[in-house]
Amino acid sequence: MLVVSNTSPLSNLAIIDRLEILRGQLGLITIPPAVQLELDGLSHPAARARLAAASRDGWVRVTPLTVAVPSDLAAALDPGEAEALALATQEKGSLVLLDETAARLKATQLGLTHAGVLGILRWAKQAGQIASLAAEIRKLRAEARFFVNPALEKRLLATVGE
Repeated sequence: MLVVSNTSPLSNLAIIDRLEILRGQLGLITIPPAVQLELDGLSHPAARARLAAASRDGWVRVTPLTVAVPSDLAAALDPGEAEALALATQEKGSLVLLDETAARLKATQLGLTHAGVLGILRWAKQAGQIASLAAEIRKLRAEARFFVNPALEKRLLATVGE
């Protein structure tokens, strides 16, 4: 399975020290150059160190684009999102990791399967990799300043029996 990621899922999981969940669930993660630039600019030193280790270990890899980002993606999304979707299309990715609504809508329009940090954490709970989805969502809010819609949170927690 080829997995392409935008910045948000990687950075948020790195901030809450849950980056290894991706390695266990998905293996190799491919990112475009714009995402690498955004990750390099994170203001959270521990998250930057975790991401650098993932790159050194070879399971997060930068893959360059061989064609230009389509103008509709470049106009509608930030550079990391646009390049992630272009790379997922270029490499025929099985899954693209995105959190932002606009990027997820574009992914759907392109016929790409997508998941976000909350879906990844839900999978981890279902697989027994984490004890509590609610606790991880609290960490996302507190440490990464990640917004979670309360109605969505309630639905997600219900799917894992919390």
